[in-house]
Amino acid sequence: MKPFKEQVIEALEQLPEGLQQRAVAYIFEQAEKYKVLKEELEKGDADIEAGRLREWDLDDFLRRAIPDRVEAKTE
Repeated sequence: MKPFKEQVIEALEQLPEGLQQRAVAYIFEQAEKYKVLKEELEKGDADIEAGRLREWDLDDFLRRAIPDRVEAKTE
């Protein structure tokens, strides 16, 4: 099996030149999104390790967000 980078080059070469440029731009966009996501996940992990986060309680959130509606359903 060919190395991955060679496969990508072959696939791009099969496209018309205009589509090659768009395909490469799309790959770069996805790579940037992945980089940002990875950085945000690392920040979240650091927050967890530092004890700056607490477990999220959906019921508590809903009670505080819409108190009248939740109370009406429990009556």
